[in-house]
Amino acid sequence: MATAEEFETQAVSPNKLQGAKTFAASYAGEHVAGTEFVIGALFVSWGVSANDVLLGLILGNLFAVLTWGLITAPIATDTRLTLYAYLEKIAGPGTIKVYSVINGILFCVLAGAMITVSASAVQVLFDIPPQTNWYPTNLGFVGVVLGVGAIVVYMAVKGFKKLAAFAEICAPWMILMFFVGALVLLPTIVDGTAGVASLSSFDDFLNIANNTIWVQQPDAGVGFWHVAAFAWIANLAMHGSLGDMTLLRFAKHPRYGYFSALGMFIGHYMAWVCAGIMGAGAAILMGTTITQLDPGSVAFQALGASGILAVIIAGWTTSNPTIYRAGLAFSSLNSKWGRTKVTIVVGVVTTIVACFPFVFSQLLGFVGIMGIMLAPVGAIIVTEHWIFPKIGYTRYWSKYKNNTTNFAALATWIVSLGVAYALEASGTLHLFFILIPIWLFATALYIGLAGAMGAKASYKESKTAEVAEIRRKQAEAEYLENESKVSASAAPVQLPVLANLAKYVSYASLLACIAIGFASYVNNDMESARSWLIVPTIIYFITATYAYIAAQQSEESESGKVESKPVQAS
Repeated sequence: MATAEEFETQAVSPNKLQGAKTFAASYAGEHVAGTEFVIGALFVSWGVSANDVLLGLILGNLFAVLTWGLITAPIATDTRLTLYAYLEKIAGPGTIKVYSVINGILFCVLAGAMITVSASAVQVLFDIPPQTNWYPTNLGFVGVVLGVGAIVVYMAVKGFKKLAAFAEICAPWMILMFFVGALVLLPTIVDGTAGVASLSSFDDFLNIANNTIWVQQPDAGVGFWHVAAFAWIANLAMHGSLGDMTLLRFAKHPRYGYFSALGMFIGHYMAWVCAGIMGAGAAILMGTTITQLDPGSVAFQALGASGILAVIIAGWTTSNPTIYRAGLAFSSLNSKWGRTKVTIVVGVVTTIVACFPFVFSQLLGFVGIMGIMLAPVGAIIVTEHWIFPKIGYTRYWSKYKNNTTNFAALATWIVSLGVAYALEASGTLHLFFILIPIWLFATALYIGLAGAMGAKASYKESKTAEVAEIRRKQAEAEYLENESKVSASAAPVQLPVLANLAKYVSYASLLACIAIGFASYVNNDMESARSWLIVPTIIYFITATYAYIAAQQSEESESGKVESKPVQAS
């Protein structure tokens, strides 16, 4: 049975839709994450040039944002359903059971990587050596993972609104930590680059970037297009495969999908670049290679105690919504189980997976495989949602035929995966380049199979469903229009004096973090940053959390007044 807040099997009601700030914070928080330390460092180990990284990431992240904005968000806000509920309408409960198990397992592994990243920071406090093997080599590390995992699962159980609130508070500080960490270690890299005495121009930066950070290897076999393609498919499970329908179904407008730009160009551009800089600098300081360092060690070298906190929180802000998605995936197998119970079980399994460090050491390959495995399902949904009505096919035809399984959809998915495997295994296409041909292949195959199995026919149930859907959308539009009028006429929410003061102190704390970073860079004084950065950090979290809670209480109070206000007779 669906809960009132999460709507696992039904359309989200209009009164539960969220505003722009929620999604801006959610995307900025989720995609400025602990895995950015891993991916940023792996770009360094790839042997690609600085130009490949700096330019390739622009193109790839642009494609990702457009996919969210043009495909995922419009379908999510049109249906107001989770991916699993909508796929069940299209492909039937038989298909959704297979898909939910596979999707849920993949999300568990991904969330496990995030927990491992957070644990890599905590282990620094206990002097546990870096875990770079595929299996744990220290019992203390396993204990740390179990503790971190328990907190992550607790947050995921709280649901979408609590996850968004957590991200909203953490996101601004997290963004600054990547930037400040790069500033702190840049002098170390300058000192380690022959022929460069200082960093006074962008050309100087490119010089040290090409010679000390992203050093091109002639036999690397990867370049600009590999970086661009990876940046696009890194979150393919969320956008091209429509996993983020689960989150964006709460959005008041489809344009909120473009808030993914905050995650892509801050998290998957700025943070990846800064993580590469930090990784290269930490390797110089510790006299090792970047592949022998975990995220916690890198962040600690740059930011001290604040770096440990940054990696912990960065892992949380990504693993929380990922476990939330996995919980929804498995709860779709049986609505009687309930999302909360399933999320707890999923969280336990995910935490056990997180005890094995291979989940983040093999992250680049895993997210590529995950995206390609789920991409054909995204193509099927897009085809049925948008293409079928344009070519005269009946949307949800398999449901109207009372099929338990849409065999056209299931066959399309299986055959597409076989073709993808053949392309990659034969060396015809690199894993990162398979998306477009597989998407087009799946689209054409599904149209052909569905047409042969009944999608061309007309069904009387279709007209009834269309009328009900039109009424739902009209009711939603009327509610949002009325809400907009009430909001426009309502006086601005006034924060209590103390909460207002806390808000401005939190802003000042962020500015202090930046100032400490610049001072460290100018004076080539890492120790001051490591020692003092934790002070404005603590102040920020105390004041920002207090201001956020006070703002929420004030908004709820004003909303209650508006709802209880008697209607005047005209």
